[in-house]
Amino acid sequence: MTATLAPPVRIGKAAVGALGMLAVATGALESVVTPTLPLLQRELDMSPAEGALLSIVLLITGALVTPVAGKLGDRYGGKRVLIRLMAVVSAGGLVSALAPNLPVLLLGQILQGAMVGALPLSFIVVRKHLPGGESKVAIGVVSGLFVGGGMAGTLSAGPVAEGLSRHWMFALPTIAVIGSTILLNRLMPHDPPGRSDDAGVDWPGLLLLSGTLVTLMLVLALAPDIGSQPLVLGALIVVLAAFVTGWTAVERRAASPMVDLRMLVRPAIWKSCVLTFVICVGTSVAVYLVPQLFAVPAGAYGFGAGATEIGFYLLPGAVAASLAGPMAGIGARRFGSRAVVTAGIVIMAAALISLAAVHTEVWHLVVGKMMISLANGLCVTAMVTTTAISVEQSDTGIATSLVLVTRVIGYAVGAQVGGALLTAATPSGSDVPAESAFVTGFVIAGAVTALSLLVARTMGKGVKE
Repeated sequence: MTATLAPPVRIGKAAVGALGMLAVATGALESVVTPTLPLLQRELDMSPAEGALLSIVLLITGALVTPVAGKLGDRYGGKRVLIRLMAVVSAGGLVSALAPNLPVLLLGQILQGAMVGALPLSFIVVRKHLPGGESKVAIGVVSGLFVGGGMAGTLSAGPVAEGLSRHWMFALPTIAVIGSTILLNRLMPHDPPGRSDDAGVDWPGLLLLSGTLVTLMLVLALAPDIGSQPLVLGALIVVLAAFVTGWTAVERRAASPMVDLRMLVRPAIWKSCVLTFVICVGTSVAVYLVPQLFAVPAGAYGFGAGATEIGFYLLPGAVAASLAGPMAGIGARRFGSRAVVTAGIVIMAAALISLAAVHTEVWHLVVGKMMISLANGLCVTAMVTTTAISVEQSDTGIATSLVLVTRVIGYAVGAQVGGALLTAATPSGSDVPAESAFVTGFVIAGAVTALSLLVARTMGKGVKE
């Protein structure tokens, strides 16, 4: 039985500030791989496909941890679960910082992936301690600060990796995570646990989802070699279908499912999930391809940029993304979520198609990446905010987890598609893929993003603004 507790106290600016500091620190730790991926590929002798795997393994863990974290946060209290989750993230950051090779670095990234679960836990805390109008803005601010942390990580990772070593680019944000977690623990009051049940964690569902995601990544990684390994790829597709079928069956019958598929019946939830997946696929293709294009030798068709230069070039996009969170929260309250999401989709599709057509100057990529980051922040924040307020308070963690799981799966799929395209277009004995691979990737991402308008135009139906 759940004990009867006094209503949660209203939190002040100091506690919200501590939550924001943690969002900045985790965002910085999450973002250090992107601008330094070409450097890591050289130092650890990775192929483009292995580089894509490194860029998404954190997200795969996040897709698994997020629904569990949201459910436990709803049940036992957001702050209690958040502090424990940050202990795992800190351990992962330290492993990444000390990693001597790719397998150990992958292990560190797997542990760091627990940070993705911090967002629904933050939303739980905010909703329990602030009234409706203020909580909507606070959710947007926390989301924006997480992206703002990504801006700091993007800018600093290259200089730190080149000036000190790749080990320090993981160590410094990890220290910030540890410090902000201690501060949050001191300033944030405990939120009372919600409804409780005896079902526990849905371990069969977690294992089946793990198998689904790992198999999906293998299918995408092997897709460029379909000519030489058709039987292996076909077998993996069959295994993937079996995992998906088994996971769906288990989740529908579980007393306390890891991902409550019954929530997907609600228009506000399933539309947000569909839109989030499609938009994040488009964003992730660009997030992976743009740094790779910057790093292509100037003697070919690229710019020969190092890690520091790539971080500098990506900075405007990180700034735009950090502003998008608060803008989306305010815009959703004033104009409605559908207007914000539609505007974001149009901006992103136009930017992706423009990059496919024109990418011969640095500023072409800088502006294109900036518009894509702004559009992604507007769309995802608006959809997460709408989802959070469209359900009962006790279901906040579960509902937002569905959207956030979809987000990380979309990012993972997009990155693997980008890596597969570059791997398939790299001639034997060369490290430089054909330029057409970048064009194809941008066109595919733009076309898929544009198609999401068909769902966005119906988003207002059934959505509680």
